[in-house]
Amino acid sequence: MIRRRAKDAGIKTAIGCHTSRATGITAYLTNGGKLEVAQQMAAHESARTTGLYDRRGDEISLDEVERIAI
Repeated sequence: MIRRRAKDAGIKTAIGCHTSRATGITAYLTNGGKLEVAQQMAAHESARTTGLYDRRGDEISLDEVERIAI
């Protein structure tokens, strides 16, 4: 359903229910939350599984982009 709605909205990026889960976990951790608590909220047996949803390392800072010189 989420993929269908995203397509109808013109979103080209692959998106699904795990996208929302990753967004929530990442936002929680970015705001100082603890991985162990995120694990409990996500009902994961392992913190390793919760860590797979942590997208903080995917963000590229503007400083890094500005290193591109042509």
